[in-house]
Amino acid sequence: MAKEKELSIPVDGMHCSSCSLLVEKSLAKLDEVESINVDLNTNKANMVLNDNVSPDIIDEAVESVGFTVPKDEVVIKIDGMHCASCVNNVEKFLPRVEGVVEANANLSNQKVTIKYYRDILNLKEIQKTIEMLGFEYIGLDGELDIMDEEERYQKDLRGKLYRIIVGLVFAAILMLIMHFHYTIPPLTLGQLSLIIAIFPFYYVSYPILKAGWNSFKHKNLDMDVMYSMGILVAFVSSVLGTFNIVLDSSFMFYESAVMLPSFLTIGRYLEARAKRKTSSSIKELIGLQPKTATLITTDSDGNTVEKEIDIEEINIGDILLVKPGEKIPADSIVVEGESYVDEAMITGEPVPKLKKAGIDLFSGTINQDGALKIEAQKIGSETVLSQIIDLVEKAQGTKPPVQRLANKIVSWFIPVILTIAIIVFCLWYFVAGAGLLFALTCLISVLVVACPCSLGLATPTAVTVGVGRAAEYGILIKNGETLESSQDVDVVVFDKTGTITEGKPEVEDIETFDMEESKFLQILSTVENNSNHPIAKSILNRFKLDNIQLRSEGREDLSLLDLDDFENLTGKGLKANVTIDREIKPVLAGNLKLMEAEGVFVSEEVLNKFDTFVSQAKTTIVMAVNGEIKGIITLMDKIKSNSKHTIDALDEMGIETYMLTGDNEKTASTVANSVGIDNVMANVLPNDKLDKVSQLQKEGKRVLFVGDGINDAPALSQADVGVAMGNGTDIAMESGDIVVMEGDLENVVASIQFSQKVMTRIKENLFWAFAYNMLLVPAAAGLLFLLFDIVFRPEWAGLAMALSSVTVISLSLLLKRYIPPIKRQSN
Repeated sequence: MAKEKELSIPVDGMHCSSCSLLVEKSLAKLDEVESINVDLNTNKANMVLNDNVSPDIIDEAVESVGFTVPKDEVVIKIDGMHCASCVNNVEKFLPRVEGVVEANANLSNQKVTIKYYRDILNLKEIQKTIEMLGFEYIGLDGELDIMDEEERYQKDLRGKLYRIIVGLVFAAILMLIMHFHYTIPPLTLGQLSLIIAIFPFYYVSYPILKAGWNSFKHKNLDMDVMYSMGILVAFVSSVLGTFNIVLDSSFMFYESAVMLPSFLTIGRYLEARAKRKTSSSIKELIGLQPKTATLITTDSDGNTVEKEIDIEEINIGDILLVKPGEKIPADSIVVEGESYVDEAMITGEPVPKLKKAGIDLFSGTINQDGALKIEAQKIGSETVLSQIIDLVEKAQGTKPPVQRLANKIVSWFIPVILTIAIIVFCLWYFVAGAGLLFALTCLISVLVVACPCSLGLATPTAVTVGVGRAAEYGILIKNGETLESSQDVDVVVFDKTGTITEGKPEVEDIETFDMEESKFLQILSTVENNSNHPIAKSILNRFKLDNIQLRSEGREDLSLLDLDDFENLTGKGLKANVTIDREIKPVLAGNLKLMEAEGVFVSEEVLNKFDTFVSQAKTTIVMAVNGEIKGIITLMDKIKSNSKHTIDALDEMGIETYMLTGDNEKTASTVANSVGIDNVMANVLPNDKLDKVSQLQKEGKRVLFVGDGINDAPALSQADVGVAMGNGTDIAMESGDIVVMEGDLENVVASIQFSQKVMTRIKENLFWAFAYNMLLVPAAAGLLFLLFDIVFRPEWAGLAMALSSVTVISLSLLLKRYIPPIKRQSN
């Protein structure tokens, strides 16, 4: 009979007893739920379970009746994970702690991301579980001081280095003694070797033996247990041979007993250094954050003074001074001065940008040649740089689905290796009659040479380096699943405005009918002022410029009129009631579809002008007042300089391209023909874009959609991969799997190329990890002896094991030098 287990989960959205009853009924239908009580006062569902139940099933049961199970995430830092089996154990045991839904351990950075039910987080129990597994609990990741982490890392490296030196020096001494049979009477060769070996053996082996004992004590079988068995068998056999207890003097291999943990420590030393390099991109990003800032304030006499403050003391609205060569201390806006600012670390764009009054600045970017007075707009975790760091860290902690194969193998790895080691021993000793010494040597070598470490490091190291390298180009990949999905897309679907084009249309023509141009622009701007569309912003900019012109001529400028009942008719235009000459009149601004829908008569003259403008690839808007058309305004949106190069690159890669836009057919066709896109859909609404993506997916195609992350959110979410074109301030857009900073269209291709390269490297890593074990385990088991009369000694096994992990990490580190082909062509 299954043991009953109590589970309490939070539920959001309940307001009355009928709500709690709905939740109770829904959860009670689950076979695993023995009894349930939903407490409306605490908003919690308290259950007694007769079996384990997936959190996803609970979520579905609660969400099916209209409520949610809120969850949060926390990242903790631990120490002591050395192989994939360590990772598996952490991910297996932590979800058994009350409140923990899921644990995702990252071998390369020794961090664990824990998803838990909100308000139910027992850190003491989590710490206890981690220590029970034989690892060290360091603390919450966000609370760790960078300097403390660096000091801890350096201390760990020094400790390993000292053990390596001691181990190799004494192993060399022991080899000489054993080779020349040197003795000091009355001590025998074995006794002298034991005296020399005992201290270095204990000193070098202690961390491995301690970790192995902790794991064994808590019934946690991992590689430390395997290594400990190999090391102890070598040393204990030597001691027994020294004193002729069961074994004779031929079983003395003290040099192997010391050299073996030394080689294992060399592997962990090199592995620690290499793993540190894999996350260097994050450290470089963190290093961009300045420590201090210069605050401009006034003293008691009202004089302006400059005061140096810590970065944490900055408040929104503070006026700061940034001198040439200094870093921008917060996301800000320039209030005075002019200078070029290097934003390469944020956008990947190497050319510094001119910044003057009214232009945004990003924290961590570098002021080049002029002093700037700036006003702080975003500080701390709200800055673009902090959001980038957060996105990259989260992405580096995720795993693509390809890792599941390695995880399945690792779960069986150690029991299989133990079985192989025992079978090998029995075959050589009992069947082949090769003798106890040779059988024992094969046993130790098999225990030591087998290594799931390289399997565990194959994926996270490649993801960590690859995601960090992509961020250097202004490409923010949000998770490992995206890497796997992006590598083999069949179709790339583009939105037009702000993606293929600049997204900053400028007014080209204004044609009015029975109305002055200034009056036409005043009414139109009044309506457009309530829209966030780029076209609306362009019209308002033109209105402001006209007002500046009026003032320069000594005439009174125009202000926006009173407006009521504003309505945005998606895909058609805008509708509102505007007070014109003290009379409220209905105003329409949009395309001909809107005029038709609202019953506005369109004359032949208006229709001809509209068609002429459209044929010139201009975005054309008609405005009607009180049911009569009063004018037409056109705008042109420049095609991005690298749009054609991007489409050409996709064509070369064999990827089909589409463009979907709410613009008219003629404008859409003109833009598509200019850049080389063959498949075009015009006059589409946001839901039409989603439907087209779904249709392509039903045809068996893997779709990548590129849009601005706002109007295109449904299509971005539906696509296999959604690429949101960021403008530097909206990088945290939830709808995109990839965010491209500064809207650099070439980076859409670069993101696919990055994904292909990283996934190729992961597969190569996994291949070498599998190949290593498939080749060296048989070699250690005696295959080399059968073929070439060579005994694969335990110390060789230790060295080979050490080199396997280092090889995989080194292959991943090569990604730090990767340049996407499209970027090489551009340069």
